[in-house]
Amino acid sequence: MTIAGQLALIVSAIFAGAAVYINAVEQPARLALDDRSLIRQWKLAYARGFAMQASLAIVGFLLGLLAWWQTGGWLWLAGAVVLVANWPFTVIAIMPTNKKLMATDPSRAGPESRALLMKWAGLHAVRTALGFAATVIFLLASLR
Repeated sequence: MTIAGQLALIVSAIFAGAAVYINAVEQPARLALDDRSLIRQWKLAYARGFAMQASLAIVGFLLGLLAWWQTGGWLWLAGAVVLVANWPFTVIAIMPTNKKLMATDPSRAGPESRALLMKWAGLHAVRTALGFAATVIFLLASLR
């Protein structure tokens, strides 16, 4: 295994861990808040989380590509593609919901914004699954 491959595995595992934290810890805690605080907290967390996870997806993708180029192992390419699939999925499937949530004035938050945030969490779970899938693929690639 190459250094790039080891780093791709690490980065994808960090991505997956951060994503599962959001779904398993942050989202349930956020849902215990009142509607106004719920939206405020999501907006703050989203801005920071987006920057972190977007960067991890790109870095992991590039490292996976480098490992594939160095070894010719197709699993490195597959893991890289699965990890970077978070980008188009986010833009196509999640971004419309993100924009609605970002446009929600906390003073007008209510059952509709809470339902929208529940929808967002379901969509984010796909990102979590993609992160774990990439990690498993990179792990399999590293064992070859």
